[in-house]
This record gives sequence, C-alpha cells and structure tokens, in this order.
Amino acid sequence: MKTHSTKASEIKREWFIVDADDKILGRLAAEVAHILRGKHKPMFTPHLDTGDHVVVVNAAKVRLSGNKAENKVYYRHSGYPGGIRELKYSKLIETRPEQVVEQAIKGMLPHNRLGRSLSSKLKVYAGSDHPHAAQQPKPLELKNG
Repeated sequence: MKTHSTKASEIKREWFIVDADDKILGRLAAEVAHILRGKHKPMFTPHLDTGDHVVVVNAAKVRLSGNKAENKVYYRHSGYPGGIRELKYSKLIETRPEQVVEQAIKGMLPHNRLGRSLSSKLKVYAGSDHPHAAQQPKPLELKNG
C-alpha cells in the first residue's frame, strides 16, 4: 500500500462566507483557521496550502465572552526602546473591527511562509457588503455558537 501525497495540481479551492454577527471571536477564529488551513479536507497535507478562501462579514458585530470586552488589550512594538503601544479592545472594535478578527485568525495559523500565504486567502469586512459575489461563496455554518 502506497502513501498518497497531494500535489499542488490536485488542490481544488472553494469560497466560503461566514457571518460573524453575534459570534464569539475565538470560536469563530478557530473554525475559520481550520478552513483556511484545509484540515476539513481528506487530502490535507501539512506542508501544502490545501485550504479554501474565506470571506468574513459583519466583523464589527463580533463579541467576546466574560469581561474581555473591557479588559482585553492589544500590544504592538515599533522595535525601538520604549516603543510599545497598547490599544484597548473597545477602542479597536470601534475604529478597525476588521483588524480584530484578522489578528485572531492569523494567530491560529502557522507562523511561517505557509501561514502568510494562508492569510492572503482571508477577506474580512466590517459590514455585510463584500466585493466577492462573483466567486459565489457558500455560506459556512459554524459548529461552535
């Protein structure tokens, strides 16, 4: 019996659309990362990009559980001494809700070249409008509430 190794020419990509309205951020991110990585397919190969494209709409309506909405802080560093910046979740969700969802999903992907190519297949929009109607994305129902 031979082991099957998936080739790049055998990969068929689909488009999915996810409505983030009233979904918990971490659970949404975990399932979207699963689809982007291609782990839902029988032909999954860890070193190849076998995943599908995902469009996330209504990112501004995503929610957090517990007290995280008031306590969660995002940090970034410029690379210079004293260059750390912090931003509260409540401020970031008002100004750039797409970034909140993108950052949560990208954190669940591999942190290498493969992860960067996977994240290019993720499209996040704050409202319900998106320019990907021509790709005919299929609605994706999430398992976790």
